[in-house]
Amino acid sequence: MTNRIARALLGGVALLLACGPARAQDASTAEQTVDVMNTLFGKHAGFRANHAKGVVVEGSFAPSAEGAKLSKASLFKGPAVPVTVRFSDATGVPTIPDGAADANPHGMAMKFKLADGAEMDVVTNQLKFFPVATGEEFRDLLIAVSKSGPDAAHPTPLESFVAAHPAVPKALGSAGTPSSLARSTHHGVNAFVFVSEDGKRQPFRFRLVPVAGEEILSAEDAAKRPPNYLMEEIAARLGKEPVAFKVMAQLAEPADPTGDATKPWPEERRLADLGTLTLTKAVANSAEAEKALLFMPNNLTDGIEVSDDPLIDARVQAYAVSFGRRSQ
Repeated sequence: MTNRIARALLGGVALLLACGPARAQDASTAEQTVDVMNTLFGKHAGFRANHAKGVVVEGSFAPSAEGAKLSKASLFKGPAVPVTVRFSDATGVPTIPDGAADANPHGMAMKFKLADGAEMDVVTNQLKFFPVATGEEFRDLLIAVSKSGPDAAHPTPLESFVAAHPAVPKALGSAGTPSSLARSTHHGVNAFVFVSEDGKRQPFRFRLVPVAGEEILSAEDAAKRPPNYLMEEIAARLGKEPVAFKVMAQLAEPADPTGDATKPWPEERRLADLGTLTLTKAVANSAEAEKALLFMPNNLTDGIEVSDDPLIDARVQAYAVSFGRRSQ
């Protein structure tokens, strides 16, 4: 189980055998996290520390009437707004095969360009919930992997960490390899809060549901696919027809925890239809376009606020460190 968890979470584990964990004693948690990712995946100039391989596409978001009832955000009022989307594979290895188990969970980040000129970001991936609850725990999980090579004594640091954090294998088991980036559901593992015109506050989590339906491959079928099949297929598909996702919000009830991303809310919680995201084209130079893109989970707009989930700020800090390094 240990090896499977390590591969599913991080990929490129062979890279850690050549060097130890890079944990600077005086560095921030975000810097430590990115340091360990660079150790595990290697340093690749100009690429993200995680989710290094990706493709950028464009489209628009048309809001629903239900969204406007839940939130006063301008996103849910008026006509459709442009959206830039980056799909990605997991790990910091920019050449990882799309069908590799290590490439899970695949990510989907969105930048909504609002009518007033501002932008709003939504960052999702295939995990139904997150393996750990805090940035410090995520850093420690990465460090445990970096210390758990084949020669490590049992119980390895990773085995000990998983024993104390049972959400790790459960979360990692919730993602799979899709037949197409147009056929995968993406979840917002962090809770946010809608604020309505009359001040009502409603905690929620984003969910992106493919209109074409979800289709997940077996591990055997995924391994047989060409190394770039997901990135190439979505571009080819968009050349023929639009790809649509329903933008949903899973609404929390009063007893549902908002500050712990390891705890999914019951599936019977109401899913509100916020509108439709329609993707229409791949950008002309995806590799160049994605270098300038930075998606921040706290880059919101009036009417949508962060919750008490500590992972939101942890992700923001780590993304900023990664962006700074890849921009040098």
